[in-house]
Amino acid sequence: MDGLTRSSDVHVPGEHVGSDDVDQLLPKHSLLAYEEDSSHSTPSNESLNEHQASAPLLATSLEATAQTESPRLDLPALIQVEDNWDDTDSAYNDETQSYTTSLKSSVTKFEYENGRRYHAADGRSWHFLPNDDAEMDRLDLFHHIMHLRCDERLHLAPINPYSQRILDLGTGTGIWAVMMGELYESASVLGNDLSPIQPTLVPPNVSFEVDDMEKEWCYSTSFDYIHCRYLAGAIRDWPKLMRQAYEYTKPGGWVEFKDFTMKFYSTDGSYERSACTLGDERPTPTPSPDRWTTEIITGIKSLGLEPEPGPKLEAWVRDTGFINVVHHLLPIPVGDWPKDKKLKRIGRADRTQFLDGLDAISLRVFTTTRGWRPEEVQVLLADVRRTLQDRMIHAQHDFHVVYGQRPWNT
Repeated sequence: MDGLTRSSDVHVPGEHVGSDDVDQLLPKHSLLAYEEDSSHSTPSNESLNEHQASAPLLATSLEATAQTESPRLDLPALIQVEDNWDDTDSAYNDETQSYTTSLKSSVTKFEYENGRRYHAADGRSWHFLPNDDAEMDRLDLFHHIMHLRCDERLHLAPINPYSQRILDLGTGTGIWAVMMGELYESASVLGNDLSPIQPTLVPPNVSFEVDDMEKEWCYSTSFDYIHCRYLAGAIRDWPKLMRQAYEYTKPGGWVEFKDFTMKFYSTDGSYERSACTLGDERPTPTPSPDRWTTEIITGIKSLGLEPEPGPKLEAWVRDTGFINVVHHLLPIPVGDWPKDKKLKRIGRADRTQFLDGLDAISLRVFTTTRGWRPEEVQVLLADVRRTLQDRMIHAQHDFHVVYGQRPWNT
């Protein structure tokens, strides 16, 4: 079933989320379990069925596939604001363990800037986000935020439960690939990334490679399912990436892309009415996060990169030739203003990961492409933090999930 499903609230079963603390977002199958217990075993088929019970499964015949309904998230029209709430609950404590991989020096060359570690540029690629331990912690937290926001589903595409080959593009810390390896025991899961920051202690059916997804792919065989997320500001040629994903997807197989819109907004006007002081108490008609977003987007575009792929994913997927395309639009609250308890938890965690990562997201782009001095950047970031921590501002931003199927007769 094609079309856009706009989603504004999620009922998350979340039985293993027992408190409002952000660190309780870590699931039972987190990477930390592997570091602590090398004898960890993968879940049974019963666990797989329970975890994905709500997602339709791909039938093996063309006729059954054509009748497959797209998964529907149980989502009311708007995120409701809680009238009386307290902002004193504890937030994410920086205790997530970091992971490194021992590889040849040619792929572990890093460069340092503004006190952060980045993947070394190779003459054609430039990375505005660091790849150090602090950023890895933030990425893992964001993974758990989006896992909850998607009703605790690792994927929304109705993939074959007996898929044999799964590819995770831009795998980052590898947490999604590891959880997929646990969930689909018979599948071989491959994670691809430029930086060697993945764990070494993983399920036997999970592996990682260091490679540039924008170069020509040379896999010996195709994949049943290709997954790709969080590549805002990382890709120069999205249509080429889509074409290569199509080429290496088996007929009848699925691709799924997930990314976001950087701009903030509110449905009640509270965000739009906020003003930027920039430290000198002179209000302007533009909220400080909007000025920040404008500078970030302009800077990333000046490098030939796409800063906001989320809204464009559906068109790219369709234009490449995929069918049965579905687009889910998921608003993410920033802060614990939602009335729904689980959305409150998600919003608190999202605000934490964004504010904790604000320096990392901003410094390199502002100083390298926009000509700002570090101290000028910090003045703006202070006002961004003030705005997004204001109890009266109900900010949110959009996350896009788009999946499609390669036709059987191709």
